[in-house]
Amino acid sequence: MKFNMSMKRLVLTSIVFMMLISLWSVQPSQAAVPTLDTIRVGMFMQLPGKYTATTPAATFHSNGGLSIGVREPDGEKGWFTVPAKQNVRFALDDFKVTLLESNNFGAALAVYQYIMSLKGSAYLTSSTKNGIVQFQVSEGAYATFAEGKTAVSRWSADPKLASIITGFKPVLRGPLYLETSQLKNKAEAEATVNAYGAAGLNAFISLRQLAIGELAFSVMVGAATTEEELAQIKAAAINLPNGSSLKAVAKDSRHMLLLNDHSLSAKESSLNELYLFPNNSMKVWISPAGSDTIGLLERSKRTYRGQFELSTFNGKLAVINELPFEQYLYSVVAVEMYSSWPIEALKAQAVAARSYALNKGFGFQIAHVVDTTLSQAYYGAGVEKPTSTEAVNATAGEVALYNGKVIEAVFSSNGGGQTADASDVWKNAIPYLKSVKSPDDSSQVGLLSWYQIVLPSGLIGYIREDLATDTGRKTAAGSRILALTTDNTNIRRHPIIQDTIPVVAKLPKGSEVVVLKKVIESNPMNWIRGPFTDAELLTTINARVNPKIAGTITSIEVSKRGISGRANELTVNGQKLTISSPDSIRSILGHGGSLPSTLFEIEETGKLVVQGTQGLQSTRIDDSKKLYVMGAGGKSAALTDKHVYVLDGNDNVRAATKDPAFQFNGTGFGHGVGLSQYGALSLAKQGYDYQYILKYYYNGITIAKE
Repeated sequence: MKFNMSMKRLVLTSIVFMMLISLWSVQPSQAAVPTLDTIRVGMFMQLPGKYTATTPAATFHSNGGLSIGVREPDGEKGWFTVPAKQNVRFALDDFKVTLLESNNFGAALAVYQYIMSLKGSAYLTSSTKNGIVQFQVSEGAYATFAEGKTAVSRWSADPKLASIITGFKPVLRGPLYLETSQLKNKAEAEATVNAYGAAGLNAFISLRQLAIGELAFSVMVGAATTEEELAQIKAAAINLPNGSSLKAVAKDSRHMLLLNDHSLSAKESSLNELYLFPNNSMKVWISPAGSDTIGLLERSKRTYRGQFELSTFNGKLAVINELPFEQYLYSVVAVEMYSSWPIEALKAQAVAARSYALNKGFGFQIAHVVDTTLSQAYYGAGVEKPTSTEAVNATAGEVALYNGKVIEAVFSSNGGGQTADASDVWKNAIPYLKSVKSPDDSSQVGLLSWYQIVLPSGLIGYIREDLATDTGRKTAAGSRILALTTDNTNIRRHPIIQDTIPVVAKLPKGSEVVVLKKVIESNPMNWIRGPFTDAELLTTINARVNPKIAGTITSIEVSKRGISGRANELTVNGQKLTISSPDSIRSILGHGGSLPSTLFEIEETGKLVVQGTQGLQSTRIDDSKKLYVMGAGGKSAALTDKHVYVLDGNDNVRAATKDPAFQFNGTGFGHGVGLSQYGALSLAKQGYDYQYILKYYYNGITIAKE
């Protein structure tokens, strides 16, 4: 969850737009406690500096069918329906690059799959031209002619693409069209499209609404990028059916173009309907034809309550789910907190989530919130659980107030034993977001321990305790020797299973390893990350700070801590880092993923204090000066291995590194401000109710209901 207390100025047009949106979705209340009937959740939208999740197309279905129409200030108007369980796709009619046009479906599919392998925005469609079915592969969702031309140049220079399209030159298509007069029906529109296609022109069936329940069909010709190109198309079409009556489509036109789309099926014989709508103020409105939820393919195939609105926002497709506010909370509470937890903890989460959403207002200009942890995690209806729904219903309308105003009820997974003061994390002191002790140990109850081990190859990693057995033997230094009990055992970098982090090695059953120490599995309360090499951290740090760090990193220090002990300031090689906020330290130091929290200590594994003659000591921080080790035979040799093992007076072995490296040992998960979810779990288990829990974590609040 992101915290942002700054106020933004809005231009007059934005204020008018916001008022218009509020008329559609919010019923104002005169009561002291704010209410919201419906909430707008942004799934995909381009909002630079705040939210940049986009999709070139959105694909919907519903078990009971869909009603498709438009949304105007005076209400929603249905145009047509989509049969039960059938997919229907939507995209903006903007600038796109045609990468191939061919009557060979296999060739078109190869181009489409290549673009998708590059994480591109591709479409595989078909139309009839010159009496033959032609397959088109298009790419992109470009708002301007200049962006599109840049894309054409990029694809034209792609050698692999050139080898697939064999002579076809990528060309830019645009959103400018000429339109025929109204046609009798869809069949006549299809015949007219074929006639224009026979002349080699791009033509599409266009849908409009004449009256409620009555659609008008026409044909739009073009996909031109400039007015000059459009004039050439008009001259070429003058003698074709309805050619003399072709007129330029108005910029504020409300219409949808129908395309045959093979992108989802990847089959020549199977297609879906793809509708392009103009890049203007038009809003497509999608609602279930029955009582079923709506599935959105591009959002992990999740299903959602309510309706969807599609529009253009900052030149990109915006997908907004609009639904009853309390039903939105059914999903949020189910995602943000385990439904098996005590009902009082779930109630506390419900009130916090409701308060947070109400506090944000239209925090994302055309949406109250987004569906990620940038706001609150919202995964639709498929994750709802009876207990979390019960918690929402039991606290319906209840919010947390401070001085009569709904609070920004931020929360995190685990406070690490001490929640953060708002000033610790975001530099803003908030009276109700103070640091308190938090009973967060519940996150590690029942977890297995892990062994830090040395492999026969000299590599170091971790294995879970149930994957090895004690051989009963020890090394000369007294360290235990274990034997692995499973084949292809993953040796992990951290004492936790992380699919995103490559394993150190895989060892066969029976392999023997040496134990260095035993630790609890990394969890939201206690965790270990690293050690990371100076090269790894140099890349991570320099990607996020300016000025950059030059040369090898030999030291990293927390030079300032906040009220709760969290890192507020970092010094690298004696140079203070310029950071946007203390909480950004998590990503600055997180190689392969952010650190779980900023409540950590740094272990410089490359630092050694060497005892010399006459009681003199020297500190070694890198390999600039060779370290000589005396062996059992009385001979010394320069250290060349990656690690040196140091035994202290209590027989504890430390794995120091020859070169600079840094391990982070921390507590807590998340920013740590406000409600700690694991703390709420512990308090609920002790018998405290949700109001006590909320008042414990949010200083000086009251719980109120309309």
